[in-house]
Amino acid sequence: MMKKVFLYAVVLSGALALISWGFKGHRAIAAIAQKHLTSNTAYVVSAYLNGQAMPDVATWADENRNPKTAGWHYLNLPLGLSHEAFVSAVSQSDNNVYTAIFKTETSLKDKNLPAEAKNEALKYLIHLVGDAHQPMHVSRKEDKGGNTIQLRFDNKGTNLHNLWDSKLIDHEGLSEQDIAKNYDVATPAQIRQWQADSPVEWLWESYQISSELYGSAKAGQAIDEAYYQKYIATVHKRIDQAGIRLAGELNKLFNSAAPPQPGAAPATAAALQQAPAATALKLEDIKNAVGKTVAVSGKVFSSKDIGSMVLVNLGAAYPDQLLTVALKGKAKALGAQLTDKTVKVTGEVISYKGKPEIIVTDPANIKF
Repeated sequence: MMKKVFLYAVVLSGALALISWGFKGHRAIAAIAQKHLTSNTAYVVSAYLNGQAMPDVATWADENRNPKTAGWHYLNLPLGLSHEAFVSAVSQSDNNVYTAIFKTETSLKDKNLPAEAKNEALKYLIHLVGDAHQPMHVSRKEDKGGNTIQLRFDNKGTNLHNLWDSKLIDHEGLSEQDIAKNYDVATPAQIRQWQADSPVEWLWESYQISSELYGSAKAGQAIDEAYYQKYIATVHKRIDQAGIRLAGELNKLFNSAAPPQPGAAPATAAALQQAPAATALKLEDIKNAVGKTVAVSGKVFSSKDIGSMVLVNLGAAYPDQLLTVALKGKAKALGAQLTDKTVKVTGEVISYKGKPEIIVTDPANIKF
């Protein structure tokens, strides 16, 4: 039996172009969780987040776009596994949402870990518990979690993954605040049960749902109101469960914990001067500069505001761009000003889905 299970080997595809549960869903999960924290847990969480509210960091793990943690957001398995085979396969897996939840919780338990590292681990945990409850994040490799199964909904093209990320939620027409309020309906008995369940059971629940979803949505299908009416209650429950269980995990970690000690003093001017200087580079050569800090110029061909950031494409329009500039934080406001402009960008080049990208948060690092 073990040899047979081993052959099921949990397989991981490349980084998916997704933001699970969408912006509204992840923020709602964090908002629900925040309401179910003990007073001490809420105090410690706020301290580690430097005063930020949990909903405000709920999508950070998607926005961070770290290739090393891309696999943390999902788990790929073949259909048809029994509960026993599922648990065995998950226990042999690595670098996915299951193992990432334990890695982040281990980091948060480490008394020697700096507060800055715990800040990052906590932001990942807040996000990943939500990912574990999105059914299409526990699904098949061959269709990238439903991303390649094209559908139509509300007279627009979409896919099975995106339908469950955000389209069903958007169709309901509620604000973030109303979602958090209306979905948070668990009874005391449900809260006790859900918080007693282990992460592998959260994933098993998602696996069972995604297995059903594969059978109820075929490529090219127009999703109708009957489908929405059938499954919107499932969306409600999974988001509520994620929020309740996230609160449970945080209460276990921090209910008796002391708040973090003040961190080290800010970097001195001398230390800042030791930061790597930007290397001037031609846009055509940017693909060979991953990991380097560069200054590069190029014409803006297209851009898209995805809520948490503005993605700006240089050199050509998406998907043929030579470089994507992700404008976040204070730099996001520049997005509306860059159309058809030639800009100079300074920053570290990362690789996202095999394409070079520079994340800009300081407006001073982009000039036009």
